[in-house]
Amino acid sequence: MLSVLSKRKLQTQTAPASAGLWRLAMRRLRADKIAIASLIVVLFYLVVLLLSFTGVIASDWNKEVAVSYAPPTFIGADKTTEALQKTAAVDEELPENPVDPLKDVIHQLKAEIKQEKSSGSGSAIDYYGVVDPLADDMKAIDQQLGGHLLDQQSELKSTLIFGADKWGQDVLKKTIKGAETSIIVGLVSALLAVTLGTLLGAISGYFGGWVDDILNWFYNIFTSIPYLLLVLAIAAVLQQKGILSIVLILGLTGWTGVYRLIRAEYMKHTSREYVLAAKAIGVGHFRRMFIHIFPNVSHIALVQMSILVVSFIKSEVILSFLGFGVPVGVVSWGSMLNEAQSELLLGKWWQLVAASVAMAVLVTAFSMFTDALRDALDPKLK
Repeated sequence: MLSVLSKRKLQTQTAPASAGLWRLAMRRLRADKIAIASLIVVLFYLVVLLLSFTGVIASDWNKEVAVSYAPPTFIGADKTTEALQKTAAVDEELPENPVDPLKDVIHQLKAEIKQEKSSGSGSAIDYYGVVDPLADDMKAIDQQLGGHLLDQQSELKSTLIFGADKWGQDVLKKTIKGAETSIIVGLVSALLAVTLGTLLGAISGYFGGWVDDILNWFYNIFTSIPYLLLVLAIAAVLQQKGILSIVLILGLTGWTGVYRLIRAEYMKHTSREYVLAAKAIGVGHFRRMFIHIFPNVSHIALVQMSILVVSFIKSEVILSFLGFGVPVGVVSWGSMLNEAQSELLLGKWWQLVAASVAMAVLVTAFSMFTDALRDALDPKLK
């Protein structure tokens, strides 16, 4: 009798514990090579975002470092630009005319200009000896923008790795800085939309009755208006107040899908045994909603957030492309595409390709990882 009890006790102690939902999901994700590759790409973009946000890279994206429309390196420098640079170099090397009557005046003006540049004072003197009345104001504006606009000490390059735009700014640095803006808008907007949708869905599905009717009426108003039309209307009213306005526009209009799913899950879980048992022992409404029920539906909120990040990145690009997005002085993938549409008519395609490829790679990787995450968190799949 004792041996039988000891054997049963030993079997109970050595029995492996059943894996939970999150452990099974991680196991499925690790087995999916496409999901892991997509995750690596997404993490790479997040690392670039962190480095750009802290100013380690692309902090001087608005600095003029090359000639206007400098082509990518693999194409080679523009022949016209090279010819102009060679002509300027030859003109500087030519000997001066010994009988030139303006020789002394020109030497004096050149000396004054060099002294003015070396001293770095506000008032600038041009070749006619006239003091620039706007020099002090331009210097103050340049200092506010990081001190890059008036920095002409370095020689402008005739070619860059990914080319330059109309203002001679590096397209690669603009793409990195644009990724920072677009990804931050997508992440923060998705977080706001998921938080709002989860909160309203939990209240509606848990309490039901007249509370559910009011929130459903509010939900029907938002869904009755086409999404893009609603976003453009709110963006036109706010009139480019900054990145915060774009976050509010996307977050306050994108919560409807999360609300519908969370409401259905709460209606299903409210009548289950573990919630009724918690109610029987006197657990309050808040603890039942967010301590007992929410952990069982949190995977839905996580998947919805990953889906909304992709959707909001594309929405921000559309808004900035149409002129309702980021304000002047802030770069994003949408503003780059807006500039590139006029450059494409001149045959300058590199800014369009850089922004499009960067966005396509991130959106594709994030979408594939989202699909894998949704399958991994599906309890019906074993």
